[in-house]
Amino acid sequence: MYVPEHFKETNPDRIAELITENPFGQLVTVEAGMPCVSHLPFLFERMEGTAGRLRGHMARANPQWQHLAEGGPVLVVFEGPHAYISPAWYESPGVPTWNYAAVHLRGTARIIEDDHELATLLAQQIAVHEAARAEPWTLDMPEERLIQLRTMIVGFEIHITDVQAMFKFNQNRSEADRRGVIAELGSSPDSLAQAVARIMVDELTPDKLAREKLTPDGR
Repeated sequence: MYVPEHFKETNPDRIAELITENPFGQLVTVEAGMPCVSHLPFLFERMEGTAGRLRGHMARANPQWQHLAEGGPVLVVFEGPHAYISPAWYESPGVPTWNYAAVHLRGTARIIEDDHELATLLAQQIAVHEAARAEPWTLDMPEERLIQLRTMIVGFEIHITDVQAMFKFNQNRSEADRRGVIAELGSSPDSLAQAVARIMVDELTPDKLAREKLTPDGR
């Protein structure tokens, strides 16, 4: 991923937050010179002394799991909020662009062979994504059926070896231009545009007190 220096993000907390809030990523492998992509939910775990790991599963009918079993390099891409930026929102001259956040994680994969480990992974994924519900759904069904269902999927984990993150939010523009973008995005009915505005407030005003004084609509 091409990352200009002023858009490079290296803060592990911000990177982890983006992945945790946007866990649906793209798993990329290459087989015989051809790229293969699966769109999957991931669990991201920070691990002391390493860049962390990703865990997930896919349908056994999906041939990409065999690429993982071969132990070759993999890439997982995560995207945060994004929005079109009009140069009409700047005080100084500019051109149309797009603001966004993206994280690329490279690593090596391991297939989860142990059934108990796979069952634990599924329970953790369900717990994470059901957490916001008042009455979370659970895997409450006969064990024989659960075993049968697990034979239909393949679990895996990816040990991360390289992290690239790009948070492109007009850091190369003047404060006045960035405030103009925040005002326009913050007043947009689009939820992604509003999310970009909130991130840009943090980028513009890292001090907590200042953040409290500057709302996404620019006031």
